[in-house]
Amino acid sequence: MKKIAIIALAVLSLAACNKKAADALAEAVKNVSINCTPEVLEVVNDTVRAQVEVNYPAGYFSKDAQVIVAPYVVWEGGEMALQPFLYQGEAVKDNNKVVPSAGGTVRETIVFPYRPAMSLCRLELRSTAFIGGKEVPVPVIKVADGCINLARWADRGGVYTYKADGYQEKVVTTAEGQILYDVNSSAVKGSQLGNASIKKLQGAIAEGAESERITVKGTKIISYASPEGGEELNDKLSQERSEAAQKAWKQIGKGAEAGSTEIKSVGQDWEGFQEAIKASNLEDKDLILRVLSMYSDPAVRESEIKNLSQVYTEIKEQVFPELRRSRFITELEYQNYSEADLQRLLEHKRLYLLDEEAILRLAALTDSLELKQTLYRAAAERMGSQRGQYNLAVTLLDKQSYSAAEVYFDKLKDQSDADLLNARGVIALHGGKVAEATGYFEKSGTPEAKQNLGLVALLKGDSQAAASQLEGAGSRNEAIVKISKKDYAGAVKLLEDEGSAEALYLAAVASARKGDKAGVDKYLKAACEKDPSLRDTALKDIEFAGFEI
Repeated sequence: MKKIAIIALAVLSLAACNKKAADALAEAVKNVSINCTPEVLEVVNDTVRAQVEVNYPAGYFSKDAQVIVAPYVVWEGGEMALQPFLYQGEAVKDNNKVVPSAGGTVRETIVFPYRPAMSLCRLELRSTAFIGGKEVPVPVIKVADGCINLARWADRGGVYTYKADGYQEKVVTTAEGQILYDVNSSAVKGSQLGNASIKKLQGAIAEGAESERITVKGTKIISYASPEGGEELNDKLSQERSEAAQKAWKQIGKGAEAGSTEIKSVGQDWEGFQEAIKASNLEDKDLILRVLSMYSDPAVRESEIKNLSQVYTEIKEQVFPELRRSRFITELEYQNYSEADLQRLLEHKRLYLLDEEAILRLAALTDSLELKQTLYRAAAERMGSQRGQYNLAVTLLDKQSYSAAEVYFDKLKDQSDADLLNARGVIALHGGKVAEATGYFEKSGTPEAKQNLGLVALLKGDSQAAASQLEGAGSRNEAIVKISKKDYAGAVKLLEDEGSAEALYLAAVASARKGDKAGVDKYLKAACEKDPSLRDTALKDIEFAGFEI
């Protein structure tokens, strides 16, 4: 609290305006004090709010006094009159706030809209007092300086993202063939070497051999036995089938010799059995699956399933034969278009050669919004790409064409998509619909939406919520929160990383708050080199009061 000359409420029991009364007034005000919270006015959500508290001693306010207190915001070249306060003594018969002569405290909240010109201003009280119908002179009182407005430097654009493409320069696929064995046999029948699955596998290998873009990486040969006849017997049978399959691969795997070969013998194929039962039309398949879940011991499983005599016959006929097998799984690596290839195809107008993922990748490679729009529109209209449709709308967000963006967003099939909800929140925020925007951000739950909630909290002056939402964002908005919490070093690091004129100006503010003149000079110079108009801004900024700019 600071002692001041007098406040509008400070009215002695003066019957007339004369030198004696004036001298008494000057002496009495030494015991009156004013406290303004905050001491330096702050802007929150483009509004300034301050509480003025006046403490006065007993006998200070005359019982028949009437006072009009008019707050004013004053800045270079202008002023704003605010709503006045009316007070009266205990003996006055009126409807204004009564101030007792016994002394005490009077509190008033002052609220006014912020204007950019108010960055270097003062809040003062201009009062008129009347006692017994006579006017008593009351000096103008300065209550506070202002206005601190860190939020003016916030990045209010909102955070949103493009949908990522799934393009892969190297695509790994597999081709599979298998041979079947008779019960209790590891002999490979000639008919199995030319079955449909083996021919399909050989076709894939041959295509890889002919194409410069396809490489055979390797083949896994996995052999099994059906889960019947005991675990020890089937382990041996599976191993014998594995050896037989290796010999067969030398005949059917021509063209894949350059790749690696991995050999594996599984034994009883309970996993394959379970999958086969799930896919079957067996009447008691749920019962069989329950047995598999209840027992892990292979012998017990086999015994329990055999007890289901009727269905076991069906299993032997329909399921077990497909599990007496060796599988040949060949891995093929496809070399897709490189980014340079994609650019060349674009230059030669051969987009028709590209699939959805390639077009989305090509759009992500360019900084031109116009080209992005062309490519995303092609993906959306030619291929029905929902990501292309969404990203096309996002390019309009980048252009701040919010109504046009909504038209494209409305065409998306999944209106509950988290990225879309966040984008709608950004549009609502720019439309001044803060509550609606907050609802979208909360429903979205994406990292971008969390940052946007931090922006809303920052604009509302809720530094605790802003700090929680913006932590780790590495953004200018996080730096502003750090300044408000006096983490000046952390703020400066983030602002240096951004390097924009606005960020460097904020770094100068952080330096000023910790009394670092060298930092103020350094960052203001750098900021003004990027944006010369910031020098005039700094000259009128209370943050730099006491520094030579």
